[in-house]
Amino acid sequence: MNRYSRRGFLTATLVAGSAAAIPGWAGTGTAAAASTPFTLGVASGDPTPDGVVLWTRLAPEPLAVDGRGGMPEQAVQVQWQVAADDRFRRVVREGISLARPERGHSVHVELHGLRPGREYFYRFRAGGEISPVGRTKTAPPPGADVSALAFAFVSCQCWYEGFYTAYRHLAQEDLDVVLHLGDYIYEYGVGATGGVRGLSLPEQYLKETFTLTEYRNRHALYRTDPDLQAAHAAFPWMVTVDDHDVENNWAKDISQIDTEPDQDPQVFLQRRAAAFQAYYEHLPLRRASMPGGPDMRLYRRASFGRLATFNVLDTRQYRDDQPCGDGLDVGCADRLDPNRTMLGATQEEWLLGGLARSRTTWNVLAQQLLMAPLDHDASPGVQAFGMDLWDGYASARARLLSGMVEHNVRNPVVLSGDIHRSLAAELRPDFDDPNSPVMGVEFAGTSISSGKDGADQDGLGQTFLAANPHLKFHNVQRGYVRATATPETLTVDYRIVPYVTRPGAPISTRASFAVEAGNPGLHQTADNPPIGVRTIPDVAGELDHLSEQPQR
Repeated sequence: MNRYSRRGFLTATLVAGSAAAIPGWAGTGTAAAASTPFTLGVASGDPTPDGVVLWTRLAPEPLAVDGRGGMPEQAVQVQWQVAADDRFRRVVREGISLARPERGHSVHVELHGLRPGREYFYRFRAGGEISPVGRTKTAPPPGADVSALAFAFVSCQCWYEGFYTAYRHLAQEDLDVVLHLGDYIYEYGVGATGGVRGLSLPEQYLKETFTLTEYRNRHALYRTDPDLQAAHAAFPWMVTVDDHDVENNWAKDISQIDTEPDQDPQVFLQRRAAAFQAYYEHLPLRRASMPGGPDMRLYRRASFGRLATFNVLDTRQYRDDQPCGDGLDVGCADRLDPNRTMLGATQEEWLLGGLARSRTTWNVLAQQLLMAPLDHDASPGVQAFGMDLWDGYASARARLLSGMVEHNVRNPVVLSGDIHRSLAAELRPDFDDPNSPVMGVEFAGTSISSGKDGADQDGLGQTFLAANPHLKFHNVQRGYVRATATPETLTVDYRIVPYVTRPGAPISTRASFAVEAGNPGLHQTADNPPIGVRTIPDVAGELDHLSEQPQR
C-alpha cells in the first residue's frame, strides 16, 4: 500500500490560535453552503527545492450568480500552516494571507525556507473553519543525485462529458508532481442537465463564457468535483493553458469563433484577460504568472536534481494564426513558411537556450499539442494535416528538433495533451527523410473526460497508425499517463478507465513503454488490450481541432 492511501487526508481539527468571524458571511446562503468557505478544496504547485505555492479560494457559495462565491467585497484574513506530519504536531511554517475580492478571494502562498526533497502537509483557516489537509513535496536540491522521480500528466477535463474517476485513481498513485497540459475548463455551455452529470444548473451555465464572472463560475463548477479536489490535494501540480481555457483554437490575439473577420482584436483580448484572471485565481501559480490584462507568463522550468528538467511551454499566447483557415487541410503551403512560429521568438530562444545548458539526464517538454506529424490520410501520395497542431507550424517544429540535435540535448522527451487520444511516437529532425535518426520521443496523453467514453481503437486511429510510421501506439479511452524517471530509464504507463459517462470505473494499464537514457527510441514493455471494450468505427467528429473546420 502506498503512503498516501495509508495516511489519507485529514479534515483537520487541530489548529492553533483563533480566527475572527468574517463580516458578511451570515445569511449569504443555506446553512450547509455557509458552513465552510473551502468548498473548492486546496492545492499546491510549482515546487522548488525550498518551497511550493499553496492555494485555496474562499467560496462558501461556489456557484453564486455574481461570481463572488458568496464572499463580501472586502479582504479577508486567511491563516495557513505547513507541517512535517499530517497531524500538524510539527508545524514548520505558518502565517496569514489576505484573500482579496479583486482576485476572487483566492490565496497564493509562496513558501520558501523548506527542506529540499521533503514531504509536507498544509491547511488553511478562515471564518473559524478549517480546510481539508493537502500534501505536497519540495523538489530535490540542485545537482543532487536522484534515484527516481515519479510523475503523471493529464489534460482535457470536460466536466459535462464525463465523471472525473481517473482523478480518483490518480490521487492514489505514488507521485512527486503532476503536470496539467491544458483545457482545465471548457468555455462552451454546459447544458441544462450538466451533460452526463444529470444536474440542474442555473441559466448562466447554459451559455458560453465571455466575462470574468462567467469564467470564475465555470472554474468553480469544475473545482467542486471531489475527485479533482483529491488529486490536487495529493501532489504539487504544474499547469499551463490550452485553447478551451479561453476559447476554441485561439491564437495570440485572434479569436477563432467570431463571425466578423475584421473584428477589433481588442474585443478578444478583453475576453482573454477575463479567462486568464479566473485561471490564475483557481490554480496554484506563482506571482510571476499573475496576469496583467490579457498577458500571463506561463512558460517556465523546474529541475529535480540532476535527474530531470521540466520545461513547461505556452503554445497559444505567442503563436501565429493557424494557416489555410485552420481545420484539416491537404497541400497547405503556408504551414511550411519558415517565418511561422508556434512559441514566439522569445520563448523559443528561452527554450533552446535552457535545453543547451541543461545537465540533467532527462529534458522534458511539457506542452499542449502533438509535436510529431499526424497524417490523417493513408492514401499513397496524399497527406492531410490538422493546422492547429505543430503540423501547421512545420518549420518551427523542424527548427526546434534540429536545434536540440545541434545542442546535443540529453534525452529529450515531449509530453502532449489536447488530442483526447493516447499516442506514443518517435521524433526525428526530418520526418520526410527515412534515414533521419530518432532523436527523442513523444508521449501524448488522452483526456480525463473530454470525448466521453471513447474506445480501445477507432477508424481514425487505424488510419493514424497506417499513415505515420513513427507512431507506435494509439488508444481512444480516457485516463492519464504515469511515468517514472531514473538515471537509466524512463518508464511510461498509459492508465485508462473503460468509461466516464457514469461513475465508478476501474483503472488499468493499457500499455507501457521504456526509454533508455542515451538510446533514443521507444521500447514497448506491455500491451494489455482491454477485454470486452466496444470498438467503434470512427470518432473523428469529437476532434473539432483536427477534423472539422473551426467555428468562426
